[in-house]
Amino acid sequence: MQPTLIIHILAGSLGLVSGFVALYATKGAPVHRRAGMIFVWVMLTMTFTGTIIAAVRGAAPALNIPAAVITAYLVVTGLITVRPTVRGARWLTIGAMVVAFAVGLTTLSFGFQAASGARPGMPAFPYFMFGLIGLLGSAGDLRMIRSGGLQGAPRLARHLWRMTAALLIAAMSFFFGQADELPRALRISGLLALPVLALFVTMLFWVWRIRIRRNLRGIAGASASQI
Repeated sequence: MQPTLIIHILAGSLGLVSGFVALYATKGAPVHRRAGMIFVWVMLTMTFTGTIIAAVRGAAPALNIPAAVITAYLVVTGLITVRPTVRGARWLTIGAMVVAFAVGLTTLSFGFQAASGARPGMPAFPYFMFGLIGLLGSAGDLRMIRSGGLQGAPRLARHLWRMTAALLIAAMSFFFGQADELPRALRISGLLALPVLALFVTMLFWVWRIRIRRNLRGIAGASASQI
C-alpha cells in the first residue's frame, strides 16, 4: 500500500473520531477546542492526499478532486469564522469564496452532464451535492464580506454548519464509499447510514437551536414589548 494512501486512510479515520468528539462535546470547552483543531489538521491532510490519489491514480478525479476542495474549503472557512483575527483572514475568505464558486459551478455542470448521460458510470447526485455546497457556501461568504463580518448566533451557526458538513462528507465517503473495506457483518445499508443520519440530524438541531430559535425568541420578545 502506498504511503500516500496510508496517510489518507489514517487521517480520514482520525478525522471521523475527532469530528464526532468535537461535535458532541460541550461547545467552547477544552475538549471541544482540542478535538476541533485536530479535526482541522487531519481533514486538511486527508483532502490533500485524496486530491493526489485522485489525480495520480485516476480515481474518479472529476468527482473526488472537487469533493476534496469543497471539504477543505468548509474546514478552513469554518475555522476562521470563529478566529477572525487570524492574519490575512479577510483575504483568505475572499480567495476561498472564489475557489468555492468556481469549483461549485464546474461540479454542478458535471452533474447536469451525468444526468444527461454524457458522463456514464457516475451518478449525478454527488456532483449536484458538491456543486450546491460550493455555490451556497460562496454566496454566504459574499454576504458576510459585504456585511463586514458576523457576530453572535450567525457566526456560530456558520462555524457549526461548515464543520459539520465537512464531517458529514467524510462520514459519507467512509461509510458509503468505502463500505467494501468493512467486515462483511457490518455491510448493512441501514446500519451504515446511522452515523451519517445522526450527523445530519445533529447539524439541523444545532442550526435550529443557535440561529432559528434565537430569531424566534427575538421576534416574540419584540412583539411582547409592543403590546
